[in-house]
Amino acid sequence: MTPQDMQALGERVLAAQPFSRFLGARLDRFVEGEAQLSLALRPEFLQQHGRPHGGILSYLADNALTFAGGSLYGDGLTLEFKINYTKAAQGDTLVARARVESSGRQAAVCRCDLFSVAEDGSETLCAVAQGTIMAPATATG
Repeated sequence: MTPQDMQALGERVLAAQPFSRFLGARLDRFVEGEAQLSLALRPEFLQQHGRPHGGILSYLADNALTFAGGSLYGDGLTLEFKINYTKAAQGDTLVARARVESSGRQAAVCRCDLFSVAEDGSETLCAVAQGTIMAPATATG
């Protein structure tokens, strides 16, 4: 599959996710073993301290991890994931960069670094996530 075909496939998958459309998520990069999603911050995404809510960061991490792992299997489902918030996010945009760290026939362990991006383009690491993504054929129930 060409890089253009891979990106087009990823964009179709993202467009098929009602929640992602609702939030306005973008798939900036989708290649085998890697994915980058971004999300412009809106006031509705903030918590009481004016920072992006952890649920927004978790959504972005989970989806980026699943895209990275799913790139190996044609699709993917999150088996588990965890997130560590490292610094309060601030800025105009959140960016999640995920990559496969290890993979087998049925599952991939992936890592995601989340950045808050300021108006001047500078990035600050605000969270790190790790997840196990499984091929859909291995899903039960």
